[in-house]
Amino acid sequence: QLQDSYSKSGIACLTGEEIGSSLQNLDLMESEDREADPCWKVKWHLGKLIKKMMSRSYEENISAINVQRTLTLPHTEGQQPRAHVPRIAAHLTGSSSRRSALASRINPLPRRGIGHKINNWESSRKGHSFLYNVELRNGELVIPQTGFYYIYSQIYFRFRENENEDSDLLGQIRNPKQLVQYVYKLTNYPEPILLMKSARTSCWSKKAEYGLYSIYQGGVFQLKREDRIFVSVSNSDIVDMDKEASFFGAFMIG
Repeated sequence: QLQDSYSKSGIACLTGEEIGSSLQNLDLMESEDREADPCWKVKWHLGKLIKKMMSRSYEENISAINVQRTLTLPHTEGQQPRAHVPRIAAHLTGSSSRRSALASRINPLPRRGIGHKINNWESSRKGHSFLYNVELRNGELVIPQTGFYYIYSQIYFRFRENENEDSDLLGQIRNPKQLVQYVYKLTNYPEPILLMKSARTSCWSKKAEYGLYSIYQGGVFQLKREDRIFVSVSNSDIVDMDKEASFFGAFMIG
């Protein structure tokens, strides 16, 4: 009966005035005012309960927001990405320094295009060559994953006079039109797509014992999975496949 009477008294206290403004000023009331207000204790307990509930609700909302940020925001510097991206890289080197061995290592360009494709590169980790998650197929690097790649190549052109060489051939070599290096991409498209080319024009003197030229080029390209890239050259008779001078490679940057 006493508890029932207290409950009715509490309800009467809360319905008699603006509860919001009275709850905000509970802690500021002087002791004399508290004693004069018979409803002060009921309001004080209710105010504490409301603050506790609001605090719990705030903490739950903040926790939910932090979880959502973790799931949606990209990882920042210093954080490990959720998915491991395999390293994709290749560096192929020339396999011989003798021109006599080059004839079997250069094929006419497939489909349409310019020059002769370098067919056989050294890729078996001899010297500086390597393949990481990339396949070499008939002189072509097969792209395993769509992305942006840096592609580079250097070809070493070397002419050295040989007394046994045919005089007509010597005349053609001494005065070539151009020394050109091409980097092509093969896709589902019926023709190879030229990505890069670089050229030098040379004319060797008859008194010169030999002539040396290196052509290097590189660039970033977007490649798709199963695309193939390769190098072709003009004037294949004077390409020298020295492993430190003639090379071809690519690596994924993103």
